[in-house]
This record gives sequence, C-alpha cells and structure tokens, in this order.
Amino acid sequence: MIVILATVDKKTKALSIAKILLRKRLVVCYNLIPINSGYWWKGKKAISKETLMILKTKRQNFAKVEKIITEKSGYEVPEVLGIIPSKVSKPYLTWLLKETKPIKK
Repeated sequence: MIVILATVDKKTKALSIAKILLRKRLVVCYNLIPINSGYWWKGKKAISKETLMILKTKRQNFAKVEKIITEKSGYEVPEVLGIIPSKVSKPYLTWLLKETKPIKK
C-alpha cells in the first residue's frame, strides 16, 4: 500500500483527477482538503490556496497515478509524494487490494 499526496490549484481540478483515478480503479479512495500553501517558486516566496489530494492505492499503481496527475495538474512541477505506511489494518489493506484490481472487460 502507498498513500499519495498531491496538490492542485483548484478543487474542481482535484475532483476531476480523483474521479478519473477512482473510475480506472487506480486508487481505492480519495480525500480532498482545501489548504493554504507557502513555498519558494523561481526565487520568490509564494502563497496560494490549493487542494490537497490524499490518494490510497497499491504501490505498483504509483507510476500510473503520477502520470495522470502530472498530465492533468497544470503545474510545471507537480507535487506527487508517495508515503508507505509502516502499519495498516488488515481489513483496510484487504479491501484496498481487492478494489484496486483492474476491471475485466
């Protein structure tokens, strides 16, 4: 299992990306949280409102999720972080592994 954190500039964009990932079963679930971000960009301090996406999936889905976020985010340098939890409840992990299997056609 991996938890992926990514930010985008608009909630509508985050929702669109999250729905694509869920429909393709690349994530088992998503959470969208409005945040205020401060960071350095091209040598200057910047502050902006963004939406944080918290995405849960299998480790092997990271590259596919990253590709979609990168294509859809609109950011020159998209933030896509993968965090591997040290502990996960067995029922949650079983559910995640079952539900992120590709849909058979």
